[in-house]
Amino acid sequence: MASLKEIRTQIDSVKKTQKITKAMELVAASKMRKAQERMNLSKPYAHKILEVIGHLANAHPEYRHVYFAQRPIKRIGFIVISSDRGLCGGLNNNLLKLTVQEMQEANSTGVEIDLCLIGNKAGTYFRRLGGQVVAKAHHLGDAPEVAQLIGVIEVMLAAYRSAKLDRLYIVRNEFVNTMTQKPQVQQLLPLVHSEDKSKEKHWDYIYEPEPRELIDTLLQRYIESQVYEAVVENLACEQASRMVAMKSATDNAGELIGDLKLAYNKARQAAITREIAEIVSGAAAV
Repeated sequence: MASLKEIRTQIDSVKKTQKITKAMELVAASKMRKAQERMNLSKPYAHKILEVIGHLANAHPEYRHVYFAQRPIKRIGFIVISSDRGLCGGLNNNLLKLTVQEMQEANSTGVEIDLCLIGNKAGTYFRRLGGQVVAKAHHLGDAPEVAQLIGVIEVMLAAYRSAKLDRLYIVRNEFVNTMTQKPQVQQLLPLVHSEDKSKEKHWDYIYEPEPRELIDTLLQRYIESQVYEAVVENLACEQASRMVAMKSATDNAGELIGDLKLAYNKARQAAITREIAEIVSGAAAV
């Protein structure tokens, strides 16, 4: 059995750790609220532009953009969005496992893969695992901007326009609620037709000055908005997952402190009993 001094040292150590995890829980809760606000602000734009693009896929304008073209699949790209920091439960592990699973399925059919990694955790993971990484971005901070992502996005779009990639996917976390974050794979290119039945009527937009220029700009903004919205949503997922993980760590530390105090009291009682026994034995000997 550990000595009383050792148990007291362990209790003090766990209490210090508990203070740290509690502070991290509160910080994560504060950051999560701010991240949720940014996520909610980015969603309306992303959803509206997705609606417009969905109709463009159903319409038949004079200019048919390459992003709508269906090609035989020989090489695909994955934009993987992870966090820069850890201590957020299984958020990154679940996302990266899904990515590897999708990559294995593609490789089994002879399809090659290019990776664009956003977030330090994805970069570290694939540096160990291997893979064809063509673009990386990390340390975006707690308030990322679209300008920080344009470079890596353009690398993947340029590869698609030049037919080096036949499909482009984004692997992201979906913020379901504070307790649940779900990894998912979303197809970015080629653009899919809208499932909204109201968009099946034979009508089209009026383009001014020309469809080519407007559609090129709109599609570029669409891809950027989808990736940016996914990055912002991942930040909300990260903070929510970290808050839950730190709360669990704080609760576990409390249980451990209770167990250590019980062990301390038992050891102290045993020491007192032993001392009384020694005193009684000494008195009897006299």
